[in-house]
Amino acid sequence: MHKNPATDDLRVFTAVVRRASFAEAATELGASPAYVSKRIRLLEEELAVKLLHRTTRRVAVTEEGERVFHWAQRILDDWDQLLQEVAVTRREPRGLLKVSCSFGFGRRVVAPVLSQLVERHPGLQVRLEVFDRLVDVAGEGFDLDVRVGDEIAPHLIARRLADNQRVLCAAPAYLARKGVPRSVADLASHDCLVIKERDHPFGVWRLRSGGADETVKVRGPLSANNGEMAVQWAVDGRGIVLRSLWDVGAELRSGRLVRLLPEWWQEANIWAVYPTRLERSAKVRVCVEFLQAHFARQAWDGGGAA
Repeated sequence: MHKNPATDDLRVFTAVVRRASFAEAATELGASPAYVSKRIRLLEEELAVKLLHRTTRRVAVTEEGERVFHWAQRILDDWDQLLQEVAVTRREPRGLLKVSCSFGFGRRVVAPVLSQLVERHPGLQVRLEVFDRLVDVAGEGFDLDVRVGDEIAPHLIARRLADNQRVLCAAPAYLARKGVPRSVADLASHDCLVIKERDHPFGVWRLRSGGADETVKVRGPLSANNGEMAVQWAVDGRGIVLRSLWDVGAELRSGRLVRLLPEWWQEANIWAVYPTRLERSAKVRVCVEFLQAHFARQAWDGGGAA
């Protein structure tokens, strides 16, 4: 009698395919590479097909492996959905919730909230990964992406967690040395601290004022793919930065930074984004509601203006 493959083996296989690496899959699963290799071998024996081509440098999926991978995702999604619907009846979410976010927002804002979440719901485990790029939530195996910015693909579910804007600001020392910009066009002649954002082209600032929109190409002697570094450079007087109120609110209130052209801003609301297959997931719902409640208690002040 043919034995059906275990869901754990399917999880191991999908992790290897996503990571294209036995070692990285083992790290994701908290297991050893030897364990991963053994489970893949047993799965191939049970299905009587070759799933992967493994070389010293990379792992490639066979044609049969591609077919199994798509079915495995569906089977695991259905199984997880079953567990979540049972969890709803217990009103207590359980299992692993995989969350992605950007570096700065993830470290400073999201990580502390998730710490409180697992304290409130001890049956829930959360794995948070941070990136400097836009994440393919479903394709990369995440349950939820906490995203700053309003460009969201239509096939994903998005729940607004908080209103937020990116604003222009600089240190008093920089303004004393270089002058205060009086229009968006003036920014092109200033030292601007450019950040490689997840959802915006590098060095292009798109700003809004009421019903008007303007785009300006900016440059400067310093640029980074990390907003925290750029904010520190701005505080040091190195130039003008376009940054979210959640990130620069304290500096604006203290006077270390001054808001510029306050009538101009860039919309960058905060969203919880997840695949449609998880629409009824108890663990996703509880996390989103917890984040919404947290952000409802926050107040990000835009500070004074120059």
